[in-house]
Amino acid sequence: MVRGPITLILLALVMPSLAAAETMSFGDSLGLLAKSCGAEIVANCRGVNPDSTRLKECLSRNRDVLSPQCQTDYLTAFDAILKRVAARVTVANACQREIVKICGGSTKETSKSVPCLVSMPKGISNNCLKAVDDAGYR
Repeated sequence: MVRGPITLILLALVMPSLAAAETMSFGDSLGLLAKSCGAEIVANCRGVNPDSTRLKECLSRNRDVLSPQCQTDYLTAFDAILKRVAARVTVANACQREIVKICGGSTKETSKSVPCLVSMPKGISNNCLKAVDDAGYR
């Protein structure tokens, strides 16, 4: 069945494209994968759960049958996904003061403070704003 690749392509089309300063959005990364590697995913990774780790491993195992464009773009897409995940982790560190003092939240549950960080740029440090941008939250 082609359920996994179809899910990946649908996610790429449905996910909103988030504005990011230095990281590619999850939607853009999935769109790049779907565009460059859609046929290869269907042909070589059928039945693979479309999470990034398993899909990357499948494409790596089948690298010898991938198109040159897919070989280049899948590494770019997965690198962008890792950077976006790392940027989201960085928000807790870069915005620690703002999360606790301005938003009244906890750095253990940073995601609950994101709406506050996005809507209240007054009093938010430049480092925190950059981390929020890089994470794709605004």
